[in-house]
Amino acid sequence: MRTIECAGKKLELDEDGYLTNLNDWSEDVAKMLSKEDNLDLSDAHWEVINFLRSYYQQYQIAPMIKILVKEIKKTMGADKGNTKYLYQLFPDGPAKQACRYAGLPKPTGCV
Repeated sequence: MRTIECAGKKLELDEDGYLTNLNDWSEDVAKMLSKEDNLDLSDAHWEVINFLRSYYQQYQIAPMIKILVKEIKKTMGADKGNTKYLYQLFPDGPAKQACRYAGLPKPTGCV
């Protein structure tokens, strides 16, 4: 298991780079993880990350891409609720990469 240090705390990541303790998440952790991927988080990224955190809080599951697109389309409109837009933000896979930054478990159905 890999660890990272953020704000003076050692945080454990699983073999896929996801936090093992969801309560360890902070915006600083998200920024640190995104920097590892050479990705600067914009307001558009944070909108998706915050959406995912709210979704997880409500349903206790990280949505796979098909569900993520559908739910974002419902709440944010068709211009944001489509795979092209989400892949522009999260090129390594919107559900997988965004959930990692949001401190959530790896979505089911992601390899």
